[in-house]
Amino acid sequence: MRLLVLGRGKTGSLVAEVAREHGHEVVVLSAADNPDASGLTSGMLSRIDVAIDFTTPKAVVQNIEACVAAGRNMVVGTTGWYHELPRIRKLVEKSGTALLYGANFSIGVNLFFEIARGAAAALRQGYFGQIFERHHAHKKDAPSGTALALQRLIQTATGTKLEVTSFREGDVVGMHELIFDSSVDTIYLCHDAKSRRGFAEGAVRGAEWLPGKKGLFDFSEVAASL
Repeated sequence: MRLLVLGRGKTGSLVAEVAREHGHEVVVLSAADNPDASGLTSGMLSRIDVAIDFTTPKAVVQNIEACVAAGRNMVVGTTGWYHELPRIRKLVEKSGTALLYGANFSIGVNLFFEIARGAAAALRQGYFGQIFERHHAHKKDAPSGTALALQRLIQTATGTKLEVTSFREGDVVGMHELIFDSSVDTIYLCHDAKSRRGFAEGAVRGAEWLPGKKGLFDFSEVAASL
């Protein structure tokens, strides 16, 4: 496939590298190449099979609108824009394209979600729960999309909305902790990303999963199929 990677940051650059390792042809647009989605012309997008976005919450919605309008499938790893999901869903369905998004494209994090769903039963046994997340100092959104997804998952399972505490420091790739505490013991669940490669692998696998599909999809569906 011919993939367009939007974003030349640490994760976007790694996505491009992994995509080439998978045998795909890759085009990369940086923020400087694509202000206000101006680089996403119909001519340029006509040569693309799937666009993969790892940009910023400020840029991603315009990128989605341009790709969907051109009939291009899309993988969106950027978070911080989910308040726009209902509108974007309508645009995607109307265009007949496919868009895959997710709070986290790591297979390990999606396994962590499944473990957390089972562990949430602790809240019905007198435990008090909290979520902590740590990311690098340059991450734009807080809490992270992954922490918010974990919060929603626990709330759906138990009816309890846990507090999320965020830290932004150094070059932390991404750490998420779910803690259940009681008077007699404490349960710690933690996912600590060692590098961004897990996110990049998941994004490329997601792009390979999309052909032939239409509509809005969450990465958990890809993780389940793997």
